[in-house]
Amino acid sequence: MKILIIGTGYVGLVSGTCFAEMGHEVVCVDNDLAKIEKLNNNEVPFFEPSLAELIAKNKNADRLQFKGSIKEDASSSDII
Repeated sequence: MKILIIGTGYVGLVSGTCFAEMGHEVVCVDNDLAKIEKLNNNEVPFFEPSLAELIAKNKNADRLQFKGSIKEDASSSDII
């Protein structure tokens, strides 16, 4: 299933990462482009046990992406 998560705060980032860990394709979007850049460089904005490792694992498996716009992924997502 392809899931689009709007917002990469505590709830969105943790939820999106967990959905990716379950095997879903997840795109997390946020209008804070500095945060998106940090996430794409494997910098997690807050501490949650094992979150950094799960993000890296699922990015490497191409199940988790971070973007600054919903335009290209909204129409192809199963759930937003």
